[in-house]
Amino acid sequence: MRTDNVECTTFTGWIDPPGDVGSALSGDLACDVAVVGGGLGGMSTALRLAERGLDVVLLETHFCGHGSSSRNAGQLAGGPGGDIQLLNMLHREKLPGIVRFAENAAHHVEDLIERLAIDCDYEPTGNVGAAVSRGQLGRVRRVAKILEKCGAKVELGTSAELGIPRGFLGGLREPVGGTMNPGKFTMGVRGAVLSSGARVFERTKVTDVRTAGDRVAITTPGGRIQARNVVLATNAFGGELSITPKRLSVPIWIGEVETEPIDPERLATLGWTSRSGLVTQHNFMESYRLTNRNTIVFGVRRLERRKTHPLPLKEPGKPLVAELARAFATRFPALADVAAARAWGGWIAITSTWLPLAGRIRDNIYYSIACNGHGLGQAPYLGSLIADRIVDGERHVDLKALWREKPEFGRPMMMGAPGLRTIWAVDRFNDRINGSRRNARRGAAPVNRPRGR
Repeated sequence: MRTDNVECTTFTGWIDPPGDVGSALSGDLACDVAVVGGGLGGMSTALRLAERGLDVVLLETHFCGHGSSSRNAGQLAGGPGGDIQLLNMLHREKLPGIVRFAENAAHHVEDLIERLAIDCDYEPTGNVGAAVSRGQLGRVRRVAKILEKCGAKVELGTSAELGIPRGFLGGLREPVGGTMNPGKFTMGVRGAVLSSGARVFERTKVTDVRTAGDRVAITTPGGRIQARNVVLATNAFGGELSITPKRLSVPIWIGEVETEPIDPERLATLGWTSRSGLVTQHNFMESYRLTNRNTIVFGVRRLERRKTHPLPLKEPGKPLVAELARAFATRFPALADVAAARAWGGWIAITSTWLPLAGRIRDNIYYSIACNGHGLGQAPYLGSLIADRIVDGERHVDLKALWREKPEFGRPMMMGAPGLRTIWAVDRFNDRINGSRRNARRGAAPVNRPRGR
């Protein structure tokens, strides 16, 4: 794959930034609920609260949808994020509730698209956990058994049976969910919030949140807010506030690349008839999906952790783009001559348990974090559940599955720089072994592929 003219950006490749960015907070005010963070989680919380008649203020540092909400691959997943086998081992009792939450979250987003009439190129294709080796096929079968035991509907099959490219041996389809343009979806939700009764202040960085009697005081450079309740929907950026629970999540930067437009006839030869999004079974997944502009968006494969805040705006470096391009050429050898057109990335949050979480820091300070790579579907649903909890005083059954009574969290496993490098190296070692086996079966000499850097 050619990468010489790829355009790297610090925003997303899905859309352009909005031209109507709102004004910053100026002066002091009071409200029923203040929501900190204008991603899909925060916007959905504010929208639901406004629809239910509360006086709500939404505060966002840049503009709503600036973060990972609009930067992801656009795969609406109907299952949990993370390693299902590991989650089953560590959280077996909770997993059925998490599986139900994930499936209901995807349906919630589909309903939101319809109710708000958001044109985001949504295709309800489902997504496939795709295997690139016999070892990954075994992993797929084990994951299928776990998910079926938890009540999920799954479909095992070969690449031909699932309608995915022949560069994959087969996989596990989750029929709930599909693919979309996440930038268009995020801007659609933003438009709905701006048109609601919520008071939205963009370009407003929150510098402090603390209790003040029976209220919560929020400080910004331009003014202060007194709120009866506060919802922290800050995702990977929560570490910038001292009130955020310690070790709630780890900020991780991931990259995405989009190809140049590809001739539809060439795409048709891939056998990708289902148009399902693909996620490989590596420890650090590779994701691939078709778009309605006849391109393929692909990414992840490598994670970068940041220990300190604030989190910087970043564009993908040439080594990451080159590594993702090598993976693309391996999975799609017939398209090895296609060029990468653009690349982008963003910060996501990984919880120490790899589970979506929600709870309270104080009686009137809530937090929600439902990402772990699946925030496109789970963050909007969790935001709505938090809003209903504030209004009704009761927790929905899906919120109970995520709720933490105490905001105390252990250290994340294998998320330091040495651990991330080790996991990446294991993935690349397995790729080389599997590549050598494929070449041996074809009667060819093994190919020694260069190690990605």
